[in-house]
Amino acid sequence: MDALKQFVDYGVIGLLIVLSLWTLAVGVERWLYYRKVNPKQFDDIQVMEIALTKRLVIIGTVAANAPYIGLLGTVLGIMLTFHTMGTSGTMAVGAIMIGLSLALKATAVGLLVAIPCVVLNNVLRRKVSELLSLYRVQHGA
Repeated sequence: MDALKQFVDYGVIGLLIVLSLWTLAVGVERWLYYRKVNPKQFDDIQVMEIALTKRLVIIGTVAANAPYIGLLGTVLGIMLTFHTMGTSGTMAVGAIMIGLSLALKATAVGLLVAIPCVVLNNVLRRKVSELLSLYRVQHGA
C-alpha cells in the first residue's frame, strides 16, 4: 500500500504539475504568436483559423480532464485509508485524517490546474475571435 501512497503523491500530483507546465508553455507560445500575427498575411480565413487555433485543444483537454485526474487521486487516497484502517484493526483518528488529507490534496491540485486552464483557454479563444473578426473587416467578408 505504500506504493499506492507514492503513486498518489508523485504520480497523480506529478502528472497534474507536468500538464499545467505544458499548458502554460502552449499558452505563452500562442499569446506571443497572436501578438505578432497580421490578418493581412493570410489569403483565406480558413487557413488563418487553422493557424490561430493550433494547439489550443491541448489547453482545453487539460482543463477538462485535470479535475478527473485529481478525482482519481482522491479515490485512490480514500481506498488507501480504508485499507490501512482494515489491516490495522483500529480506528485511529490520526491515520484516517492523514489518509483523507492525502486524498483531498489530489483533488485540490486537480482544481488548481483546471481553473487557470479554463481561463487561459477562454482568453486565447477570445483573441482568436478578435483576429478573425479583424480579418473579416479588412477583407470585406
